[in-house]
Amino acid sequence: MPQLSPVLKQATPVIATRGEGMYLYDADDRRYLDFTAGVGVTNTGHCHPRVVEAAQKQAGRLIHGQYTTVLHDQLLTLTERLGEVLPAGLDSLFYLNSGSEAVEAAVRLARQATGRQNVIVFEGSFHGRTMGAAAMSTAGTRFRAGIGPLMPGVAVAPFPHAFRLGMSEEAAAEHALRGLDQVLATASAPAETAAMFVEPILGEGGFVPAPPSFLAGLRERADRHGILLVVDEIQSGFGRTGAFWAHQHAPGFVPDVLLTAKGLASGFPLSAIAAPAELMSRAWPGSQGGTYGGNAVACAAALATLDVIRDEGLVANAAEQGRLLADGLRKTAAGVPAIADVRGTGLMLGNEFCLPDGSPDTATALRVQRAASDLGLLLLTCGVHGNVVRMLPALVVTSAQIDDALALWAEAVATATR
Repeated sequence: MPQLSPVLKQATPVIATRGEGMYLYDADDRRYLDFTAGVGVTNTGHCHPRVVEAAQKQAGRLIHGQYTTVLHDQLLTLTERLGEVLPAGLDSLFYLNSGSEAVEAAVRLARQATGRQNVIVFEGSFHGRTMGAAAMSTAGTRFRAGIGPLMPGVAVAPFPHAFRLGMSEEAAAEHALRGLDQVLATASAPAETAAMFVEPILGEGGFVPAPPSFLAGLRERADRHGILLVVDEIQSGFGRTGAFWAHQHAPGFVPDVLLTAKGLASGFPLSAIAAPAELMSRAWPGSQGGTYGGNAVACAAALATLDVIRDEGLVANAAEQGRLLADGLRKTAAGVPAIADVRGTGLMLGNEFCLPDGSPDTATALRVQRAASDLGLLLLTCGVHGNVVRMLPALVVTSAQIDDALALWAEAVATATR
């Protein structure tokens, strides 16, 4: 009898049969408070009525209009609407299905537009599982082991992980920029470097925000050397951090290329790469395409997602509820030595578990995550060592649901660390 691949491991034992808002339900109708949002995908909550209605309506009109064959109205309208939220100047869009595909497309664009071959990424990065994206991912060997040789031309520079470095954020930013300068001097000459790819908040790497001064330093070096600066907002974008894009927490910072996926269409597969039209026009003819990119139903869901985020004030809600959640997590951590750091921005928060000597405590993080699942709170781990329990609830979360989650979290921590 056919079965799922045994390598495909689930973080929880839940078999979901339906979802509604902040909750998932199993076959016995047990309710689970979902603080994973499908790994940051269902930013409007599960099955938001307006998203469901838009998808159902579009499915009855046109499901698939392959966009190198014909255009469709949902694709054109979404492109226009994204102009309302994209950074100034990023006025040309190319649609794909997944974050990995967007990363691959950005590498292709950067190499073709600059005539240079190398890209620089940062320690703890996660950009996807396809071959090029895996070569650019250093959030754990599981993303890249056993599939070599990997795509050449990738250099890795330090990321300003202040907690792990034992530094202030500003000192960590200076340290990382010095490391980047060293990479440019020793591993990837500026004249051979097409682009730098950076997550404004490390995702799989442990929910580590990049200090604004670090992003400013990247911008300065990119401008000085003619290197493209690509911001990977696949997990951190679409309101998750209390700004529409996480890089907007660094005032005045604007990337050359922006990548988005996950929260873009509330669960329908859709990703996009945005760049200035002049830059996008430097891609070689025929280098952009795909069978399912810009799918009509996914585009309709994305339009409804934009409406819901705007009409329900979800960006502001993410900021407000994120502060409540962070305060509560820090209160719990204050009495638990195993929780060595609580960090993040908005509704993208991580709890790092460490042993008394400061080394990663993966076992305790996993016990707490599983204890929370048993209690009805769904969470995920992340980090290079898997010792960070992350929280990324949908942007529709209420203060009452934050309180419920914090109570369950405190109980799970107490159970797993006693």
